[in-house]
Amino acid sequence: MGILNVTPDSFSDGGLFLAPEAAVQRGLGMLAEGAVIVDVGGESTRPGSAPVPAAEEAARVVPVIAALARKAPHALLSVDTSKADVAAQALAAGAHMVNDVTAGRDPRMLQLVAEAGAGIVLMHMRGTPQTMQQDTHYTHVVAEVAAFLAARAEAALAAGIPQERVFLDPGIGFGKNVDGNLALLRALPDLAALGFPLVLGVSRKSFIGHLTGAAVDERLPGSLAALLPTLLCPEVVVRVHDVAATKQFLQVACAVRTP
Repeated sequence: MGILNVTPDSFSDGGLFLAPEAAVQRGLGMLAEGAVIVDVGGESTRPGSAPVPAAEEAARVVPVIAALARKAPHALLSVDTSKADVAAQALAAGAHMVNDVTAGRDPRMLQLVAEAGAGIVLMHMRGTPQTMQQDTHYTHVVAEVAAFLAARAEAALAAGIPQERVFLDPGIGFGKNVDGNLALLRALPDLAALGFPLVLGVSRKSFIGHLTGAAVDERLPGSLAALLPTLLCPEVVVRVHDVAATKQFLQVACAVRTP
């Protein structure tokens, strides 16, 4: 899953693809590099980021999704939003799934996705992007995240979304400290045992900087290393900025692991 942020303030690539033409070209480029899904987001969810009105968010993402749907009709497109109004417009424009960092907190989201025959990514996040890093203490982080994701998955199934279209994301960097992020990465096979495909977003995240001292644009080696636990899981979508490098890493890692 290639990350396509059409925002001015995302932590890694904010402002680079704010113009629709630049965003579409970037999306096509990621598909050419081997991305299976392009995830288009119009609101930054970095720690402390400001919320964006639904109309503005939709104005950022819908034209890009519509253009990608026209230019790459066989590509899978995702919209990164927690707002049902934005999701509805994106799905109508050609998106196939919703990547929701609030796991369907908008009461209309799950039913909307079910009626559209789309997929959904349900992510664990404590609080909001504005507050999530204020309290990163858990008694048992893996158990608490797993219980939350299991409950949200059941809600998605109850809304009519088929199990194979429900994806679970532990929310690395969303309301967790370095130790919590590492614990969740080590426990990725346990989260996979919930019976749903996983989505993992570790690309360029701050815990890599805390561990290594690397600046945001120098975290590709750490981002790849953090993907090692995915080799132990049956179904994982990795959400990344660096598509070509990640694809090559996973191709070789899987070949080495498989006799």
